[in-house]
Amino acid sequence: MTARILVAFDESTQANIALRYALSTHPDAEIHVLHVNDLEEWYRNEDLNDFYPEDASEKSLEAAETLLERAEEIAREYDAEVRTVSIDGDAASTIVRYAEDHDVDHIVVGSHGREGLVRYLLGSVAEHVVRRSHVPVTVIREEQPP
Repeated sequence: MTARILVAFDESTQANIALRYALSTHPDAEIHVLHVNDLEEWYRNEDLNDFYPEDASEKSLEAAETLLERAEEIAREYDAEVRTVSIDGDAASTIVRYAEDHDVDHIVVGSHGREGLVRYLLGSVAEHVVRRSHVPVTVIREEQPP
């Protein structure tokens, strides 16, 4: 039976490393690349004090499409194909739910390395996934300079 690997994919360096890790470590696996459109994140990034930018949803979808095209390019470097999907929702819970709904055997996720108050206030997607997943999770963390 072919293993199913889920890679959570966003614009971060860690997500790119996570996908490359999955492709090189599990060359025979069926790899699902999931991008979660977290519209609340877009609202915060617009810096408009809770004003709903009308084009936030459209911008989010365009960004997701571009990111998933990038994931397919990376897969081609490994002579592999990946299944890409974009879903609206909260990143952490959507990743866990997707893994359950698609019988995923393993999740690979990047950690943004937030620490201190920022981590407390924003939470950690990777930590949430690790705590709630029913399958093994590999967390990719970019080395931080000393």
